[in-house]
Amino acid sequence: MGKKSKKHQIKEILDKNKSTFSVIKFIVTYVVLMGGFFALLRFEIVGGFGDLYGLYESGLIASCVKILNFLGLKSTGQGSLLFLPGITFDVRFGCNGLEAVLIYAVAVISFPAKWLKKLIGIAAGLVVIQIINLLRIVGLVFSGVYYREIFDLLHIYIAQGIMIAVALGVFLIYIYYLGHGEERKQEGA
Repeated sequence: MGKKSKKHQIKEILDKNKSTFSVIKFIVTYVVLMGGFFALLRFEIVGGFGDLYGLYESGLIASCVKILNFLGLKSTGQGSLLFLPGITFDVRFGCNGLEAVLIYAVAVISFPAKWLKKLIGIAAGLVVIQIINLLRIVGLVFSGVYYREIFDLLHIYIAQGIMIAVALGVFLIYIYYLGHGEERKQEGA
């Protein structure tokens, strides 16, 4: 039996380790994209394309004000600030849920799927994450108004962890539906 060519040996190694290389590709893509997106936000490189961050922030604050007023907590907003009688909340980067959106969106982009499915997944995930984020902020405002002694605990240790867990959970649901769609496609064939 003759020796296998280098090209054939490399192909065998790649075939045997295909899943390992897919995981490594996902991780590298995720880390590079996440670093890139945070750099864009941090250094405001995208400022010439319009103030997307400002629109996000003002939309979030306006939504919070509407919900809080509906629930009987008189509030107003300006920029990243929520004003209530006796207390003001600054809902900036780090508290506004944008990190959870980025964590989720970058994971979806990094995961192997068709671009249409990725775009649908990002849009659906954005809606779910933002609804939960609004509920989180409203809950934190209530704790800040009525239970100030536990606000820091809730804000720093629980609420931030919840948003990361939500991003991960929504991503796992996205993966489930991607796989579920593939199973249906194979059953129909």
